[in-house]
Amino acid sequence: MVALSMADGYARLTGKPQAVIVHVDVGTQGLGAAVHNASCGRAPVLIFAGLSPYTIEGEMRGSRTEYIHWIQDVPDQKQIVSQYCRYSGEIKSGKNVKQIVNRALQFATSDPKGPVYLVGAREVMEEDIEPYQLNQSVWGPVSPAALPRSGVELIASELAAAKQPLIIAGYSGRKAQAVTDLVALANNFKGIRVLDTGGSDMCFPANHPGWLGLRYPGHDVVRTADLILVIDCDVPWVPTQFKPSESARIIHIDVDPLKQQIPVFYIHSMATFRADSSTALKQINDYVAAQGSLQKFIGSKENIIMGQRRDEEYLKRRQEIADLAVVPEGGDGASLNINYLMAQVRQGVPTDTIWAIEAVTNTHWVADQVSATLPQSWINCGGGGLGWSGGGALGIKLASDVQHGGPGKGKFVCQVVGDGTFLFSVPGSVYWIARRYGIPILTIVLNNKGWNAPRRSMLLVHPEGDGSRATNEDLNISFAPTPDYAGIATAAAGGEVWGGRAATVAELTEKLPEAIQSVLSGKSAVLEAQLDGTTGKYVESHKG
Repeated sequence: MVALSMADGYARLTGKPQAVIVHVDVGTQGLGAAVHNASCGRAPVLIFAGLSPYTIEGEMRGSRTEYIHWIQDVPDQKQIVSQYCRYSGEIKSGKNVKQIVNRALQFATSDPKGPVYLVGAREVMEEDIEPYQLNQSVWGPVSPAALPRSGVELIASELAAAKQPLIIAGYSGRKAQAVTDLVALANNFKGIRVLDTGGSDMCFPANHPGWLGLRYPGHDVVRTADLILVIDCDVPWVPTQFKPSESARIIHIDVDPLKQQIPVFYIHSMATFRADSSTALKQINDYVAAQGSLQKFIGSKENIIMGQRRDEEYLKRRQEIADLAVVPEGGDGASLNINYLMAQVRQGVPTDTIWAIEAVTNTHWVADQVSATLPQSWINCGGGGLGWSGGGALGIKLASDVQHGGPGKGKFVCQVVGDGTFLFSVPGSVYWIARRYGIPILTIVLNNKGWNAPRRSMLLVHPEGDGSRATNEDLNISFAPTPDYAGIATAAAGGEVWGGRAATVAELTEKLPEAIQSVLSGKSAVLEAQLDGTTGKYVESHKG
């Protein structure tokens, strides 16, 4: 889980494929939800697993030599993960091993990117072969697809005609240029507002007046928009909660518009295009710049008025976010809430911090208070497999260090994780690795004393059922009494991790700077934020 999550985080920041090696069927199963996350998050990773030897009597070098070879053998090991992978295959001979690996990497790095899985039995790994070389220049990924000219013309004309245009994005921020081009488009068509669905990346900066923030399963503007442009997004809205109007004109651009790994998916779009989002946005901007009629619209009073209205709505939204982040009533002794906490964290860390987010039910508030503005500064768990962010944050930090010249030279990385999700991340491994390899990250654990996601899911179906009146203890989703989250990390790292907790404004004021300074000095830090009081939560005893 941790190794693949690290590879996932590294690959998502750099775009370069990473490799993970595991042991036969049990090691493959140990990957767990990380395979799901890499698939949904479009992370190019190659997983290689051994196979139990297939000969018994010593017929070949590599034949079975241990008891475990009989019980760690299954009829088709690839089937454990193949439905999550872009490609799965077996190395059957050393004579074409390079071709097989290159084929797998082509799948991993071509859109939609994702994990690939290779297996090889020990007899094959022991095979003697003559060294050989391949021309690696012919093994690159498939080039990005572009919009047809008719599609470019259609989208541009629809944007000019729309009174309430909405763009919904999910993965387009993977490429920094796509963020720049989307901003340029929104600068031209001043009625455009952009909703980020948190698929994986920060797609639109929070300092632009068209910014609506990160929301899933949708936003009220979905219901009122007359034009919706869906760009590289798996779930633009959940129809049972948010649904476009019958008259809305919908256009869909995606590298995988049919969502071939999702059994049930459809958008009632008037036009659907298989295209790379960055390429498509540049095409649209170039076309707009060359068309006199569109330039006339951009300078029109109508467009300017739409921009003024958008500016007013944006300022109101920013004020609402700021109002939520004020010091809680009660001053220094007041309990922490998510908005105040994250506003303080955002103010305390470096401005170019990279955020690794797995905050589950708190994600919307975290996103609002962080208000990311830099491309590739916000990386969300690509899927729903809890536990990604521990290894993910380590991989992101490693990648950033490499990008900026070596260990300790990369950007500050902050992981924000729910309490239950923290436990899923295998913290014993995460913080041992952080110490062993010198990978300093700041972890903020959001302790709200249990699993809140199951309650929310239940209430969406049975808002007035018996469960709505049940306590978290009744529903068996309470963690009370909660673990010592910081203590788990500290123990795993042999004491070489700063660990602390804060439950009040005063404690946060004291502990947060210490945690940040620890990371800046090269040692990871875990700050447990106890939200809404300490009842049922770990409180350190001070016995003499």
